Amino acid sequence: MRRAYFKMILAMFLAGSSVVTNKVLVESVPVFVASELRFVVATVILVPLLFIYEEVTKVCKKELFILFLQALTGVFLFSVCMLYGLKYTTALEGGIITSTLPAVTAICAFFILREKPSLKVLIGIGVTVIGLACIQTAGVSQVGGGVAPLIGNGLIFFAVISEALFVLLGKVSAKKHSPLVMTTFVSAIGAILFLPFAIYELRLFSFRDLSLLNIGIVVHHGLFVTVVAFILMYQAVKEIPANKAGVLTGVVPLSAALLSFTFLREPFSFGHLVGMVFVLLAICLISYGQERKIEHHSYRG
Repeated sequence: MRRAYFKMILAMFLAGSSVVTNKVLVESVPVFVASELRFVVATVILVPLLFIYEEVTKVCKKELFILFLQALTGVFLFSVCMLYGLKYTTALEGGIITSTLPAVTAICAFFILREKPSLKVLIGIGVTVIGLACIQTAGVSQVGGGVAPLIGNGLIFFAVISEALFVLLGKVSAKKHSPLVMTTFVSAIGAILFLPFAIYELRLFSFRDLSLLNIGIVVHHGLFVTVVAFILMYQAVKEIPANKAGVLTGVVPLSAALLSFTFLREPFSFGHLVGMVFVLLAICLISYGQERKIEHHSYRG
């Protein structure tokens, strides 16, 4: 179980890095073109791996529909809302809004999967929300770089809802398919969903305009944010309840805030630090409690 927690944390850290890199990418590359390139790179990497390491089994219509919904929510809607949102707000504010993901995921898990959160999970969600409030207060008072923060933050919150649904749908699919199969199908479907919009945007964009930095970001998104992070997340949600996985998504804003401060030089205050400490406390609370429970059970067995 400890390994599953580590995989989820690492996956969410990689996801948080995309908040910062996307902020740089969308300044010069159209949103749909950027997304199409990401999932084309991921699909080109994944398809050969699938044929090498897996026996490609037939996916029934119902399972394919669930995989399509994963691509629609966690790939298409999440990427579009996040990328357009970052056009109107800062990367730090984008990271702040994603702090609501643990609570949103737990709420969705209760209504969709009927997962009743334990007291520790509820406390963990509460502590995460307190952390969000601290970071939000600091962000509002110090960050002024957003063009239209209300629009940008609203789009990013819709991206959070999409990501929560993606995590839950992934838990459903993980019962029948391997992480590699799910990641390959979701990436390929995502590339198909973005394709018509990317073709439309290519009227006003030339690949010759891609800088070495942009190419590096696209490769990072395709390889690490998609292939590595998706596989790690799917492996983790097989073992972790959705509401606990939701608490671990609190790593996304930590990663986004730290990296936006480090690489984009966006303001970082004591309030941000306090908020991060609360989120880390929530993660330690649910993961440490689970480890103690497993060790005690093993001793009795």
